[in-house]
Amino acid sequence: MYSPTDLKKNTVIELDGAPFKVVEYSQKVVGRGGSIVNVKLKNLLTGALIPKTFKGQDKITPAEVNNRRVQFLYDDASDFFFMDPETYEQYQLPLEIVGDAKSFLKENSELDLQFFNGAIVGLVLPKNLWLTVAHTENVVKGDTTSSVMKDAELETGLVIKVPAFIKVGDVVSIDTENLTYRERQK
Repeated sequence: MYSPTDLKKNTVIELDGAPFKVVEYSQKVVGRGGSIVNVKLKNLLTGALIPKTFKGQDKITPAEVNNRRVQFLYDDASDFFFMDPETYEQYQLPLEIVGDAKSFLKENSELDLQFFNGAIVGLVLPKNLWLTVAHTENVVKGDTTSSVMKDAELETGLVIKVPAFIKVGDVVSIDTENLTYRERQK
């Protein structure tokens, strides 16, 4: 059992028989040692977002969610196809479950699928991914300080801000949680 203060972003809990993932978290301490935790929860079965408030004494049930390592194979406009590299079992996920993660998927990349009661409820990306820069503007000569940022389109179609010295063909590390540039591959 969790207490409200054990919750943090991406923690998966069970409410009314359904799995929910914490997407926002804030804690407010009130007088006499009590605290109130406000969270925004995403229902992993329906995708619905709900606000929820927990008081300091509430007990929260962790969800029985299992992760399985899979390899991304390909997508057609509406579905995404994955394979377990050990058993060769294949999984087909609709765009609704894949969501924004589609911006990070490239053929043969590995990630985890989340299962709740035998059903796939989501996917878990690695914290950092290496992607190749497919398009970016050339920098103006002399304007190469690291504080100048420009747009770069990555091989998956995702557009992020990168330092001015990044050029087409560079491989960069991306933080998948906040969509930010981390470093260039050496």
